[in-house]
Order: sequence, then C-alpha cells, then structure tokens
Amino acid sequence: MTRVINQMAIVGTGVMGTGIAQIAAQAGIQVMLFDNREGAAQSARDNLKHTLDKLVSKDKITSSQAQLTLERVQVATSLAELKHVDLVVEAIIERLEAKQALLEALEAVVADDCILATNTSSLSVTSIARKCLHPERVAGFHFFNPVPLMKVVEVIDGLASDPMVGDCLQALATRMGHRGIRAKDTPGFIINHAGRAYSTEALQVLKEGVAEPAEVDRILREGLGFRMGPLELLDLTALDVSHPVIESIYNQFYQEPRYRPAALTRQMLEAGYLGRKVGRGFYRYANGQMIDPPPAQPVPTVEALPPVWLGTENAEDRATLIALLEELGARVEQGSQPSSEALCLLAPYGVDATTAAGHFATDPARTVCIDPLLDLRRYRTLMPTPATRFDMCQAAHALMARDGVGVSVINDSVGFVAQRVLAMIVNLAGDIVQQRIASVDDLDDGVRLGLGYPQGPLAWGDSLGAKRILTILERMTELTGDPRYRPGPWLRRRAALGLSLRHLEPTLN
Repeated sequence: MTRVINQMAIVGTGVMGTGIAQIAAQAGIQVMLFDNREGAAQSARDNLKHTLDKLVSKDKITSSQAQLTLERVQVATSLAELKHVDLVVEAIIERLEAKQALLEALEAVVADDCILATNTSSLSVTSIARKCLHPERVAGFHFFNPVPLMKVVEVIDGLASDPMVGDCLQALATRMGHRGIRAKDTPGFIINHAGRAYSTEALQVLKEGVAEPAEVDRILREGLGFRMGPLELLDLTALDVSHPVIESIYNQFYQEPRYRPAALTRQMLEAGYLGRKVGRGFYRYANGQMIDPPPAQPVPTVEALPPVWLGTENAEDRATLIALLEELGARVEQGSQPSSEALCLLAPYGVDATTAAGHFATDPARTVCIDPLLDLRRYRTLMPTPATRFDMCQAAHALMARDGVGVSVINDSVGFVAQRVLAMIVNLAGDIVQQRIASVDDLDDGVRLGLGYPQGPLAWGDSLGAKRILTILERMTELTGDPRYRPGPWLRRRAALGLSLRHLEPTLN
C-alpha cells in the first residue's frame, strides 16, 4: 500500500526548493524549510508569500487559499526539528559529497521509515545513497524550473531503492498536480537524456557548414514546431551549464557517438560567449533580448521561371508536391525524363542532393532538392548540389516563396536539417525505452511536458512512419560512415514488423 505523505521537509531553499514547497503546501501538505545559510529559509518563506500574493492579484487563487498555503510552511532552525516528517527532499548544491553528507546527517535525525529524496539533475542517485545506512529509502525526485509551471517530475530508482519509495513519490507528484515519470538511475535520467539529440545534431549541422545558426533554428522552429531553435535554446540555458552537461553525458555513456560534443561550444565557452546572460552566444543580446536578429533569406526576383520536373520516392509525396507546384503556378513536366531546360526538383530522404541527383539521373547543375518531411504548407527547405547553377537556385527559391510561406536554402547535406534532427530524436527515444530507462508513456509525456516538444518522440515517429525514419538513418549511416546515425533495435524491429513505435514487447513472466 502506498504511504501517504502528510509532513515533509525541504533542505535547500533556493528557487527550486521554494518552488517544491509551494506546490506541496498548495496540495495540503505541511512543509518545513531548512537551509544552513543564515536567514535563507525565512527569506524563502517571505518570497513564497510574495508569490502567493501575486497569484491572488491575478485571480489564480483566493486570498484564503494563499493564507492556508503559507500557514502550512514553517521554518526549521536545525535538522533536529525534521525528526517527525514523512519525507525529506534535498535541493542543495549539485555536489556529490555535499549530498552524501546531508543524507548521512538526516539518517541520524529522522525516523527509520522516513523517505529521503534528492532533487539532483545530474548525479547518480545510487552514488548519493551509497553511504546511507538504509539506501533503500533513497530515490530521486527531480523537478524542473519553474516548479509550479513545469508539470513534470522524474522519480528515479537507484539500484538499492525500494520500489515502494518510488510508488510513494509518484503518488505525491500526482497529488501536487504534476506528472510523475519513472526512470532508472542512468545519466540524464529521461528528459535531459532524450533532449541530447536536438542540440547535438544541430551542432553537427553547424560543424558541417550546412547552414547558419539562424537558419537551423528557423527550420526547426517554423518547420517542425519547436518552441525554440536548438541554438536559441543553448543561448538561453547558457553554455557554462549546457556544454559541461553534454560532455558529462557523453563520457558517462563511454563516448557513445550519439552524444558526441562539438568543438564549437567548447571554443565559445572558453571565449566567454555563454549566451543570453552575457550578451553574446550564437546571437547577440541586450538586457536579455536578442538584438539585430538575422533576417530571413531574401527572396530573389526572377523574371521567368523554368519548367519543373519532379522526382519523388513515393506517390504520396508526388501528389503533394504536384498540387503545391500547380498552386504556385509552375509548369510541371510529366515526362519520365526532364527536358534540357527544366529545374529538376527532387524530394529524397536521408541522402544529400549529390546522391539524389545520381539516383534520379538528373543533371546536377539543374538539381535542387526539397525536404518532403516538412509540412510544406508551413515551411520549406531547399538544398542544391555543389554543382547547381545559380539561376536554378534562384528560380527554385523564388518559386517556392511565391505564396509567402518561409523558405530556407541550405548547403548540401545528408538528411537536410529537419530530417536528420527528428530522426535522431526518435531513434534516441527508442533506445531509452529499449534499455528500460523509462516506459513508452513516461518517455513521451516527459519530453512533451519537460522539453516542450510538439509531440512525444515516439508518437511523432509514428505520425511520420517508422519505416521512413529508419530509411533516413540507414542512408545517413551509409553515406557518412558515422555510427551516431545507426538505427537502434527498438526502431528497426518495429519498422520491419509494421508496428507502432509505441508498441510494447510481450510480457514474459
């Protein structure tokens, strides 16, 4: 039977600890705040009062609710005052030795059945619990900032954790209005782990000179619906935070190529180009706002457009593109081979424009590729070969921008930008559930709630088709020889069997 938490304590009263206290007290739980910094716990309670008053002024809660919430939060002046609580959540500095020492000190105070939870974002829960007399009562309870708004919390089972402890924390998360997602104790847990593909693949795109930062961000934001582009996001989180995490996860997974860091962010870190908080990162900022944001690529003026010959890999893409070209007023050739004047517009998956021209047997000087993975009603990406004539590039851009929809023109690349980034996200998500780090539902919900993705990765993969994602990865692996793109078994098997990426394996016991 899951234990009910009536009294809890929070040790460490920074922004994270105060946020946890707020949602717990609003859920009717008695909360004690402790911090070894003089006056910090009282300041946290004062700040919480200010927050609650603001919520009242915005009609989010009533004044009575605010008063009751604040009355449930009390300040402790010593650890000894926490002896009767059911749960202690530590939210102190992210340093292993400090957390181990705190849990040892707490064990000398609290009851034997008191749960000890750590809000660590990057340390091993197993390691934190290692010096405890009762490591089975220790688990991770990782919230995201700002706690009241980020409605997800990772519940992490260390190797020694009693599963009932995690069950209790999940029930508490629900009571506090959050979605508790269960994770094994692995580097990055669920959300930070799953988020690796978005930023690291964008950095790989930059490394290859495929597009400028603004264009990469624009394609993924406007074309796929992410709230922020990956480079904007790195500027927001700051490279002194993000780059060490990238390196740490890479090394903790013993140099797994999928998590490979980029030399560029190491150089930027050493130069002090940390992002928004210092005024310079991938973009420039003043008072936290981007200044002189790079404009969209200008649409060229073309007096006469050539006819268009279309090369696609399937009938669905062909029908979609023909309908679009006709709406744009293009003259579409219907022959099996393009005329000598035609713009050869190809729609490949996973390959570069050079390879696509060879596959469709088109003249590289007149070949431009378009990414068929994007919703072409909302955004379009074009990719010429290194040999494509300037006038053909201009013609393709002018044609595709005729209806005012945004267009990005990038350099030749395997998988464009959107294909390779999204395929990596889906593939990594499959690996996470294959390794039993998280369930399918917890993975999809966690990424959607914690990272703000438009869809959970596995549901997104299903909407595009597992076979399509597999094809992109197989072709990128073949062309680059880079093992970072190798398809994982979860994706490969479900694509081969025609199953949903959310399909669970049969229970064997």
